Amino acid sequence: MNDCVFCRIAAGEAPATKVYEDDTLCAFLDIRPIARGHTLVIPKRHATELEDLDAELGAHIFRAGHRLALAIRRSSLAADGANLVLNDGTAAFQTVPHVHLHVIPRRYGDKLRFAAGLLLRRPHDPATTAAAIKGGIAALDNEEVPSTDEAAPTGRAEKGPQR
Repeated sequence: MNDCVFCRIAAGEAPATKVYEDDTLCAFLDIRPIARGHTLVIPKRHATELEDLDAELGAHIFRAGHRLALAIRRSSLAADGANLVLNDGTAAFQTVPHVHLHVIPRRYGDKLRFAAGLLLRRPHDPATTAAAIKGGIAALDNEEVPSTDEAAPTGRAEKGPQR
């Protein structure tokens, strides 16, 4: 039996609040979140560090992280942005020896709350948080994507201070 907690989560043998899963990876809420909606994206196949990870699988993890960050913006969590962070090795503060990408929702003006989140790392109602993220994924799935020959970009208006 593998003693890696993330491998056990991916296999359904350890508890986690999953928000997304496919054949090669799964995403679940961090049990010690920095911010509400802090999600981890992991490969189902064990890889301790980037050295052990196939480049295409690594790209798939970042594509999933990108999609989750967009979904969180569209969810009731209403994030204004996200940090996508991958700590590679203990020298880079990796605490679980299984590759994982952090998707951390951010809001304008949250610097103090974010700093407090780094220190406190307390869970936020996982059931409603996961439901919000899944709702954002559904909203993203329902958006119409214009074809490349339909010209005009639609972009979203920026919120908060302009720099």
